Amino acid sequence: MNQENMTSSSSYADILERIHVGLEAARTILNRFTPGEIEAEYKHGHDPVTEADRAVDATLRQNLLREGEGWLSEESADDVSRLSKCRVWVVDPLDGTREFVAGIPEFCVSIGFVENGRPVAGGICNPATNETIIGAIDSGVLYNGKPARPSQRTTLQGALILASRSEVKRGEWKQFEGGDFQIRPMGSVAYKLALVAAGLADATFTLTPKNEWDVVAGAALVQSAGGFVSTLENTELTANHRNPLLSGLLASGPLLKEPLLSFVEKHTGRHALPHQPTAEPAPSRG
Repeated sequence: MNQENMTSSSSYADILERIHVGLEAARTILNRFTPGEIEAEYKHGHDPVTEADRAVDATLRQNLLREGEGWLSEESADDVSRLSKCRVWVVDPLDGTREFVAGIPEFCVSIGFVENGRPVAGGICNPATNETIIGAIDSGVLYNGKPARPSQRTTLQGALILASRSEVKRGEWKQFEGGDFQIRPMGSVAYKLALVAAGLADATFTLTPKNEWDVVAGAALVQSAGGFVSTLENTELTANHRNPLLSGLLASGPLLKEPLLSFVEKHTGRHALPHQPTAEPAPSRG
């Protein structure tokens, strides 16, 4: 099944085609830059941003957005008119900018599409590893043009769990060491989620809050592939909220849902972790 066959049989055919075109346009722009050899500025919270982030943001907006649709991007000022839209694009032009600046090949362009608050389609492109993963809930997922599905592993024994590189660096994953599974630190939560969707890792989770643009595309891919995604409170992930900050996220193959939930609960001591405050509106960014 190739891209053409996938889109022709999907009610999200137009959306998938726009995601595909957007990712290829972004890849062309990123090919002008050399990871590890680009200057970065630093926004509030010490997050880096580069010329590449802004250039990709502009081309994604041009290729994706149509009249009547909403837009939420890490690199655009937030237009809250999106809250009244049924269909909203949620994108991160360059997820894993720290890795991009450092020359570590763990970054990607992340495009998510939300319908009535539900992530229903998404795509990521990692130009450093030449990987493209794209899909929708009614047509499955393609990894570099070929059908993919998540891990069918039933226990965490022997599993590959992708961890947040920054969380590991801060020591937050010490509590998970010594298990009979492999923990691999990696940048870009969108990339980690996409690898779980494609069955190239068994599970991933994050213990710290993430913004919608970090996770919507990856969550859509995992669910489109038939995998499991939830917030840390074990509630459904929804999107296009006034404040885009979400609690941590869990994702795995479908048969690892209960083992993963039990494992995280055991180590945190709580089944439902407290949600981060969301009373304040999302700040404008740009």
